[in-house]
Amino acid sequence: MDLRTTIEEIVESGFVGMQLRVNDPRGEWVGTAGVRELGSPERPPADGRFRIGSVTKTFTATVVLQLVAEGRFGLDDSVAAHLPGFDLDERITVRMLLQHTSGVFSYTGEVYEDGTIVPGITVLGKEWVDSRFTTYQPEELARLALSRPARFEPGTDWSYSNSNYVLARLLVEHVTGRSLADETHRLLLGPLGLTGTFVPGTQTEIPGPHAHAYYRYEEDGQEKIVDVTSQNPSWIATGGDMISTTRDLHTFVSALMGGKLLPQSLLDEMRTPDPKIGYGLGVFVQPDGALVFHNGGLTGYATLMYSTPDGGTTLTASVTYVDDAAMSLATTFQKSVERLLTEVFSR
Repeated sequence: MDLRTTIEEIVESGFVGMQLRVNDPRGEWVGTAGVRELGSPERPPADGRFRIGSVTKTFTATVVLQLVAEGRFGLDDSVAAHLPGFDLDERITVRMLLQHTSGVFSYTGEVYEDGTIVPGITVLGKEWVDSRFTTYQPEELARLALSRPARFEPGTDWSYSNSNYVLARLLVEHVTGRSLADETHRLLLGPLGLTGTFVPGTQTEIPGPHAHAYYRYEEDGQEKIVDVTSQNPSWIATGGDMISTTRDLHTFVSALMGGKLLPQSLLDEMRTPDPKIGYGLGVFVQPDGALVFHNGGLTGYATLMYSTPDGGTTLTASVTYVDDAAMSLATTFQKSVERLLTEVFSR
């Protein structure tokens, strides 16, 4: 296996840059490929920060489960009993939020089985580029989601919805009286020493060394490419706003899978997947149980976080690229992921 050749070839297939970290019983391998920024010869920083997208959900789910362990609320409690003022369906439980089985409309928009698209806030195209520094309050996003018809009755189906994790954030903040950022630091970042990771809120910049991400759109028949590294991530909120490093993601997922963050009973709950899609509580679980993971994508940043169930072997990575509304690199990216997983976990 030659990981360096692999990541060079992945970048050459159409990406800007890549950071990869692999940890297993034999040690650690860290490498980068491509460039930090278009027009620059510099490679991406080996432990640079990046926007982790939906990997944020795994951090948030872990915080929620730690609060369950502290006795703040139960996993099968009605969310409405602990989060008043939103007229939530009383059948929606904490578990349903974490597992995407609540049926709550996703404020970033929905695509139904028949192809019908129901938009939410602006998340694509020139409109998103122009509005990417807008501040959204989580309460505003939750109320938008709850103003739309539910996708299905609570607990009867599965559908990935960023609204679930905004509601989970509001639940944490109402019950503890502290911000999710503070609770995440108290329960995860502080104890694990994750100095490269934080919840940015409305902060637009990525501090410290980092690679750049881009977005492409058409205007008046002309293609434009914009550096979207700087943005106000409140639009994605707890659906995907966190910033981290490959080192911190390794430390986090290794500790989580290794049983250092949750009681065994709650870790088992987390890794029990919904039969429709293989999603547990903030993590995906492979059908054979061999890997637990969550990936993330956020306007030119793609994040990988994979682990064996014991935390002994992990793969954490960031890929930067020129994103677009058509997600034109999605198939290429998926093939790259499959190649990496084969090389790292089939040794």
